[in-house]
Amino acid sequence: MRIILSPAKKMKLDDSLDFKDYPIYLDNTKEIRMYLKTLDFDSLKKLWKCNDTLVNQNMHRLEHMNLDSNLGCAILCYEGIAFQHMAPNVFSNDEFDYIQSHLRILSAFYGILKPMDGITPYRLEMQANASINGFKDLYAYWGSKLYEQVIDDSHIIINLASKEYSKCIEPYLKKEDRFITIHFVEMNKGKLVTKGTYAKMARGEMVRYMASHHIEDVEEIKVFHHLGYHYREDISSQTEFVFERSL
Repeated sequence: MRIILSPAKKMKLDDSLDFKDYPIYLDNTKEIRMYLKTLDFDSLKKLWKCNDTLVNQNMHRLEHMNLDSNLGCAILCYEGIAFQHMAPNVFSNDEFDYIQSHLRILSAFYGILKPMDGITPYRLEMQANASINGFKDLYAYWGSKLYEQVIDDSHIIINLASKEYSKCIEPYLKKEDRFITIHFVEMNKGKLVTKGTYAKMARGEMVRYMASHHIEDVEEIKVFHHLGYHYREDISSQTEFVFERSL
């Protein structure tokens, strides 16, 4: 069983733990970096969709990053809400072993990452309008590569990624694969809706829950009840697990 998760925009270099491997598609990352370095300030601002301060910060990163040294473990370098609630900095060794085996982080820059892969901070979203090496966008550039590294012998994928990133996997699924999307919802004006911040929090909590309980059977996921969420059997299916937050 594999778990997929989106990266976070906010990053830091955390080298408090030695990384284990280089990202598998590092040559592609180097190609993407070279492409980004050909763009001027205005082009990068449009690509990154951020303010001038962040453009300057990330242009500096591009110019000075070393993709082969001074790296931090991927799981510790992302600072977004999901990663804060996952709290990998207090994982036990067994929990690190679990996520290293089961969790895969999807990345526009690195393609796919194991939690203990060595990375450096960057800025790039999968939806960015980047045409690299003749490909129309990053979805086309990465193609089936991410799926090929996610799928394992179980053919089960637990989808905790956003739509932007799950789109990298879904087109390549085979009939023997079971792709289970986890939905975190709450009632609002008589309708079940997804609140972005709470959903991100819950995704991180779900990874922590699976790691701490060493979950190998998808049925065990249904017991998850953190942040006031509970499993809704009546509106779930074999491919969609729905958790509703009690207000």
